[in-house]
Amino acid sequence: MFEKSLEKIAEQILALDEASLAGLWDIYKDRMESFNTSREWEKSVIIFFIINAVRVKNKIFNEQVLQSSQEAASSQKKAPGDVPYLKRVK
Repeated sequence: MFEKSLEKIAEQILALDEASLAGLWDIYKDRMESFNTSREWEKSVIIFFIINAVRVKNKIFNEQVLQSSQEAASSQKKAPGDVPYLKRVK
């Protein structure tokens, strides 16, 4: 049951836009740094880390996509042992 609940929460978080969350980062950082024993403070900490999780996930995703595209481009350029189709003209 917990696993299903967490998966549902993850789906909802994945639907969030990082650009929209970026504006909330400072707000929840300030709330988190202003410690008190309230439930609101606890929620602020969770929200702050959710925002950071989305940012980190996107950073890792973008780095992996970039790396994959660079590897694909370099493998298409020239494979080892390929001889270019050029001939010397005098």
